[in-house]
Amino acid sequence: MADRNQTVVYLSEQVVVLCSCGLSLLGSLLIISTYIIWSDLRTTPRRLLVYLSVSDCLSAVSYAFGVWRVFHTDSLDCIAQGAISTFANTSSFFWTVAIAVYLYVFIVRSSQRAADSLVLFFHLVSWGVPLAITVAAVSLNKIGYDASEVSVGWCWVRIHTPDRVLWMLLTGKIWEFLAYLTLPVLYILIKRHIHTAHAALSEYRPILANRPSPHSFSSMADMKLTLIPIIFIILRIWSTVRFIMLLAGSSARQNPVLVTLHGIGNTSQGAANCIMFVLLTRPIRTRLCAALCCCSKSRANMQHSHDAPNRLLPGQGASTQREEDNTSRAGTFCGLEDKQRLT
Repeated sequence: MADRNQTVVYLSEQVVVLCSCGLSLLGSLLIISTYIIWSDLRTTPRRLLVYLSVSDCLSAVSYAFGVWRVFHTDSLDCIAQGAISTFANTSSFFWTVAIAVYLYVFIVRSSQRAADSLVLFFHLVSWGVPLAITVAAVSLNKIGYDASEVSVGWCWVRIHTPDRVLWMLLTGKIWEFLAYLTLPVLYILIKRHIHTAHAALSEYRPILANRPSPHSFSSMADMKLTLIPIIFIILRIWSTVRFIMLLAGSSARQNPVLVTLHGIGNTSQGAANCIMFVLLTRPIRTRLCAALCCCSKSRANMQHSHDAPNRLLPGQGASTQREEDNTSRAGTFCGLEDKQRLT
């Protein structure tokens, strides 16, 4: 049975999915780093995004290990990898929906207190439910080698488990389906509320004509509200398609293109979140660019000061060297000054 149903994972697929895992890991770490470095960014929605990024980090690492190994037996490391990826992947679904629920309560219901009161509930559900499911699956010997039927080299629900479809649903698919339904509805309601509020204030726009227009910021926020559920569905749909093909008994689920898209989609959530909430968020993008530019200038000044003694001209004396040293030391404070100006 295992030999007949086994999906072959080619080297090219491994390389592509491993690159996707690496990008997702870097993106998740960048989200976490910006939250730690800049204290004024530590809002509740971004804190929820950090929790989502922690789940995405675990997913990227566990998936990368599974794709690199391409398991063929129910070994101990296969079970461990399957358990970690099951927990992290399910937790990622819950945190993705939790962020949407928080934004809905905060924006549509106009109640920050009610939204903040949900954070503890989000923790209990988004960590507790995946942990309980994973512990139950491991305890009942449901996690292990799955012949890449609905995976790309990594381990998930054991292929010889009689009720494996039920456990596939419990350990991921049912929560994935619920996210497909919940995210578009919540973000559509948020968008409608924002558009209604803008229309209600349209009669006051001539009064504010001399003030800077927030059009670019509102259009970017509107684009994000549209893209968040779309990107989530685009990334995850390939896994769902393979799962449906498994239920239908179709061998098309082993198609290399579909397997590659599945691997990329399941491992790219962290990278997608980084693009949406870091690279496409103007204040954070500005700070990152300023920090990178300042670091490059500081390194250039330090290199200049190190090389200066070796290329002093006959007319240069100790005073010239002291001026260059002062310039180098001033460069080291560039980051602090830029940060103070931005904040």
